[in-house]
Amino acid sequence: MKYSESLKKNRDFQQVYKRGTSKANRYLVMYVLPNQHMMNRLGISVSKKVGNSVVRHRLTRLIRESYRLNEEKFDRNLDIVVIARNSAKDRSYQEIESAFMNLAQKHAIAGGTDEETSY
Repeated sequence: MKYSESLKKNRDFQQVYKRGTSKANRYLVMYVLPNQHMMNRLGISVSKKVGNSVVRHRLTRLIRESYRLNEEKFDRNLDIVVIARNSAKDRSYQEIESAFMNLAQKHAIAGGTDEETSY
C-alpha cells in the first residue's frame, strides 16, 4: 500500500465508528472519516462469528488486496474501517472487490470501476 498505512489502535477504530459515516451492502460495512495524517489509513475487522482464523485471515487478505489494487482511485486523508459480514466468508475475490468498490462509490471516495454491480 503506497499511499496508506494500517489502522491499528482501538482508540482510532472507536473514533471512526463514532464520528464517521457508514454504508453497507450484503458482504461488507464501511465507515469513513476524514483525518489529518496526509494519507489514508485502512482498518479491517472480521469477527470470530464469521469463522475460524483461516476464514478470517482470508477475508482480511481479500479486503486488503482489493484496496491495494484500487488505491490510486481513492481520495486522500481518510480513515477507512471495513467490517466483513458473515455472508462474505465463502465469496470469491471478485465478489469481495466488487462489494468493496461499491461501498467506496456510495461514500463518493473513489472513482468508477469496470463493472457496475448493485448489492
